[in-house]
Amino acid sequence: MAGETDDMGLQDLASSSAAPELAKKEEGQVRSAQELEPVFDVPVRVQAVLGKSTLEVSQLLKLAPGAVVELDRKVGEAIDIYVNNRLVARGEVVLVEDHLGVTMTEIIKLDGN
Repeated sequence: MAGETDDMGLQDLASSSAAPELAKKEEGQVRSAQELEPVFDVPVRVQAVLGKSTLEVSQLLKLAPGAVVELDRKVGEAIDIYVNNRLVARGEVVLVEDHLGVTMTEIIKLDGN
């Protein structure tokens, strides 16, 4: 199962205290949020993956409303958060008013980036 959103709220990033350290230039200098402003409205695909399962087509065709599909995660285990199909964080599912949301608990830093 995956949740998606196009509204990242990146404008709020410019006013955050962490904004001046968003990205590093090749020379090792830090870019400010204002320098990254041209990409603020670039759409990205965000997925919150609760877990995965493998089914045969015959099993898939037998699914009906109320059927339960077992996932490869345990209750309380962190979910994976992907941006443009790249794992960027892990988090927890939260309830925000009447909607499900995700709280990031760990940012995944890839070596060499």
